[in-house]
Amino acid sequence: MTTHTAPASDFTELARQVREAGLMRRRYGYYWTKLALVPVLFAATIVAFVWIGDSWWQLFMAVWFAFLFTQTAFLGHDAAHRQIFRSGRWNDWTSLVLGGFVGMSYGWWQHKHTRHHANPNQLGVDPDIELPVVAFTPEQAGRHRSRFMRWVMAHQGAFFFPILLLEGLSLHASSVHRVVMREHLAHRPAEIAVLAVRLVGFLALVFLVLSPGIAAVFLAVQLGLFGLYMGASFAPNHKGMPLVPKALRLDFLRRQVLMSRDIRGTPFLDFMMGGLNYQIEHHLFPSMARPHLRRAAPMIAAYCRELGVPYTQTGLWQSYAIVLRYINRVGLGERDPFMCPLVEQRASI
Repeated sequence: MTTHTAPASDFTELARQVREAGLMRRRYGYYWTKLALVPVLFAATIVAFVWIGDSWWQLFMAVWFAFLFTQTAFLGHDAAHRQIFRSGRWNDWTSLVLGGFVGMSYGWWQHKHTRHHANPNQLGVDPDIELPVVAFTPEQAGRHRSRFMRWVMAHQGAFFFPILLLEGLSLHASSVHRVVMREHLAHRPAEIAVLAVRLVGFLALVFLVLSPGIAAVFLAVQLGLFGLYMGASFAPNHKGMPLVPKALRLDFLRRQVLMSRDIRGTPFLDFMMGGLNYQIEHHLFPSMARPHLRRAAPMIAAYCRELGVPYTQTGLWQSYAIVLRYINRVGLGERDPFMCPLVEQRASI
């Protein structure tokens, strides 16, 4: 049995075990296959879209486009985390182009997502718990003074998934806003060019092939399902897990494990969620190739049990129920609905 002398060494020992198991090696065949499929599938989809023509059958194509865009976003996410290539430059450009295919700015996503990974569920630091339309803390819910908004906050769980239908539009708008801002952005011309081709080109294609009425419905379905799929894949990972104060300092392993949740399931679920269902493993080892996450999970769970660190794993539907129950409790004004065990322990000293 491994002897653990101090929290600072806990992750070092885990990382050694993971490396020795071969779980940090690249999976070039897996990723090159996916990268080759992206342009082929997009080309075939566009050909099918034009061939079907001005028909309400295109709503099925809207569903397929939403699926294809989301799966491409998952692949861009892997590249951004240096999972695909050894070269950081290759990963950056791959993520930039794939993000452009989806209609997302790599620079915007990187700026936001890096802060989230460094401080998951940490108040005042993690941007993923500072959303304008959903309150994740009682303080956020208490900012609203009108009777109508208090009622909305009290029932925000019921609105959570409908709100996700707008996430696709929000992602596009945030990306465009980021590339036109004066703040520093690496590869700004390339990002503008790729986003312009994707957003303007896709709109042009839709309105050239479809009549205005069908085009409007097509875009609503495609954007809505894209946002719903993206949001439903990311929401179970941290929402409803403990929140910690900005000033609290935790070692790396506990900071990532205690604030994250795994979703157990089949390889099909792994595919549908782009590996994001292994959120604990991903946060501990962001550059671990997606196919290794399933193999790493039992090892990391056993290691956490040995240390006495809570390792949270639920089913998909159970995770959604936890998220909805949590944000409803927040909306009703409950204080500290999910307190981190370490915070609770320190508060009692």
